[in-house]
Amino acid sequence: MSQQVNQQGIIAKKASEVATRKKPQTLKDWVMSMESQIAKALPKVITPERFTRIALTALSNSPQLAQSDRDSFLGGLMQAAQLGLEPNTPLGQAYLIPYKNNKKGIIECQFQIGYKGLIDLAYRSGEMSSIYAHTVHENDTFEYEYGLEQKMVHKPSTSDRGNAIAYYAVWRLKNGGYGFGVMSVEDIIKHAQQYSQAYKSSYSPWKSSFDEMAKKTVLKAVLKYAPIKTEFILAATHSDEAVVTADDGFELHSDFEVVEQEQIEGSAGEAKEELFDEEVPFGTEA
Repeated sequence: MSQQVNQQGIIAKKASEVATRKKPQTLKDWVMSMESQIAKALPKVITPERFTRIALTALSNSPQLAQSDRDSFLGGLMQAAQLGLEPNTPLGQAYLIPYKNNKKGIIECQFQIGYKGLIDLAYRSGEMSSIYAHTVHENDTFEYEYGLEQKMVHKPSTSDRGNAIAYYAVWRLKNGGYGFGVMSVEDIIKHAQQYSQAYKSSYSPWKSSFDEMAKKTVLKAVLKYAPIKTEFILAATHSDEAVVTADDGFELHSDFEVVEQEQIEGSAGEAKEELFDEEVPFGTEA
């Protein structure tokens, strides 16, 4: 009888061990367990298998991201899935970035759309014929007017262009409609200081790729006025950088600090050097 009881105890212990193994233990486990939910959220532009592989690779490439709070990581991952954007790849569409929440004492993951992700979403609306952003230098010829008859002329200097003084973004619809926006360097810096958690970090792309970050900022601003139907692009332009007013439901950025080690190299992998180009730019934010 005692032998039978002992056997039952062993069986119960093994069953408990099996149950424990089946329960997701790491973020990678949780990604795998949510594969069916991810598949339901994804649009047709990306397969569930590819998206899952990308998520697992992002966790492998960044130990800090792998230590993120489960709910914040999975929430960010589902945002990327719903938008059909690949996070933390050389495409520069979107990023899952780890931040330390000093108030809670944990690492949280925040989702951010990249410049190329914004452009991709805009083109998916089917209404855009072109969308781009450029840098204006002090020796360029640059004039613009707002009002009932908006116009803009930019003729880059063919020799020494001088320092950057402004950034602008333009969108044009297939029906001929268009819009543009201009921000000075001072405006860009003020915006970054107010909204970017990582602006002061030495790992921030604001330090290594200021032009591309500036183009992203002005593009997000001008897209708010583009009459396109895609609800995702509208949602994308309502938040700035990863963060950051109480209205967005996040703690104020003074309570956060960037998890610097490998944040750019680890989170974005090889994307760092490939994030940006002139016509269809951008990249990561922290």
